Amino acid sequence: MTNERGQLPPCPYLRLVAPVTFRHHRYDDLVRTLYKVQNECPSITRVYSIGRSVEGRHLYVLEFSDHPGIHELLEPEVKYVGNMHGNEALGRELMLQLSEFLCEEFRNRNQRIVRLIQDTRIHILPSMNPDGYEVAAAQGPNKHGYLVGRNNANGVDLNRNFPDLNTYIYYNEKYGGPNHHLPLPDNWKSQVEPETRAVIRWMHSFNFVLSANLHGGAVVANYPYDKSFEHRVRGVRRTANTPTPDDKLFQKLAKVYSYAHGWMYQGWNCGDYFPDGITNGASWYSLSKGMQDFNYLHTNCFEITLELSCDKFPPQEELQREWLGNREALIQFLEQVHQGIKGMVHDENYNNLANAVISVSGINHDVTSGDHGDYFRLLLPGTYTVSAIAPGFDPETVTVTVGPAEPTLVHFHLKRSIPQVSPVRRAPSRRHGVKAKVQPQAARKKGMEMRQLQRGPA
Repeated sequence: MTNERGQLPPCPYLRLVAPVTFRHHRYDDLVRTLYKVQNECPSITRVYSIGRSVEGRHLYVLEFSDHPGIHELLEPEVKYVGNMHGNEALGRELMLQLSEFLCEEFRNRNQRIVRLIQDTRIHILPSMNPDGYEVAAAQGPNKHGYLVGRNNANGVDLNRNFPDLNTYIYYNEKYGGPNHHLPLPDNWKSQVEPETRAVIRWMHSFNFVLSANLHGGAVVANYPYDKSFEHRVRGVRRTANTPTPDDKLFQKLAKVYSYAHGWMYQGWNCGDYFPDGITNGASWYSLSKGMQDFNYLHTNCFEITLELSCDKFPPQEELQREWLGNREALIQFLEQVHQGIKGMVHDENYNNLANAVISVSGINHDVTSGDHGDYFRLLLPGTYTVSAIAPGFDPETVTVTVGPAEPTLVHFHLKRSIPQVSPVRRAPSRRHGVKAKVQPQAARKKGMEMRQLQRGPA
């Protein structure tokens, strides 16, 4: 049960998370923990790998759903990504705690968690950089260098390794062009690391709607854009608030996490001050080729970055306090996927239409329907003019009011466009008011031969 603020009470649930001890988990321990949760809750979980790291470690994902392995129509997909920087370990441990918590609460029929898992498909990637983590963890307690283990085994910062689509969107915003699903360069696979490539393919495989990636070194909820629009000065891109077309929505998503967190909302943390505990990424510092902006510009997914601890690799004595400070925020953020509008896009015969563009007037960022014809568009409460557009079909436009609670269902039924038939041009008449009779070439040739025979030899 929850209190009047919709939060989980602090005491009765502590005993339920005991199966995952508050300690750091090396790779083998992490894998065992994921499969332990899967064995404890087999009807609502699935473990799968999205690829391997440079050194061959699996990038395992734990899925929660009442039908694991299946996309259910109109059920949104959401993901958490931890440990992108190998030495930022708290997110990794929080993901393991969250996994055990969801399993235990579902088994104990906590109605809030039951409803969340029945209505949402949740994907948890505890570690995107398992190789870097092993380097950081091998230093031993109290010897964690600030950058040791941050990069992958090839020495690459994975949060500076995604294709840079910001340059294209800034150009398009100024001169016109696509505002969503920007294409990747032809050689993108050779330009990114194995872990990055695996995550991009993961994004292509699921129609993710909402996401957060978990970091350390500060305590703040960071939202796009991360890359500043300002020009470089002496090789450094100046910091400047660089909002997306969905800036108000992103601020709300960040505030949901911040205010549900134990202390993030206070703003003063780690020697920094962020009002409300949130920041636009580019106004803090400009970052190119980051995963957060890539999600927004290449897919339907809205992602924020959660900086969760001053200490990148906190001692294990602090893990329980950090879990209690983040638990409610992690659940509330997942629940944010259930807002705005969603629906099906069909043709006249009720066939599902994939890749139909859903456009909201006044917000210069579109989303598309997924492979099954369903779409999800996160929106703040208000009244919107929404259009569905697909090649070969007439667009359909509706006005819809979005409330503060459940998403509004808006279905589209698109009619095939009727091609415009060009008028048939008639041959000119020989005399005014008399239509010329046009004969096929073969008929005209045969007629000439008959007249020659009738006339006889010349």
